[in-house]
Amino acid sequence: MTAVIEELEKEVKRLKRVAGERAGQMHDLVEERLPAAYEEIPALAQATFEACRAWAEANLRLTTLQKG
Repeated sequence: MTAVIEELEKEVKRLKRVAGERAGQMHDLVEERLPAAYEEIPALAQATFEACRAWAEANLRLTTLQKG
């Protein structure tokens, strides 16, 4: 079980990094390219949402395993 938790911890960290990168891309879009690049908002928002959801789901699995 410990090996499973360790692997899941790595996955949670990776997914958190990916979600942070997507959030950074959203920030860059807002700060640097709007309003001209407004058409990029839906795709980038969806990618950010999916990255955050993937992290949340993995984090929930990890928390559940850690509790026992």
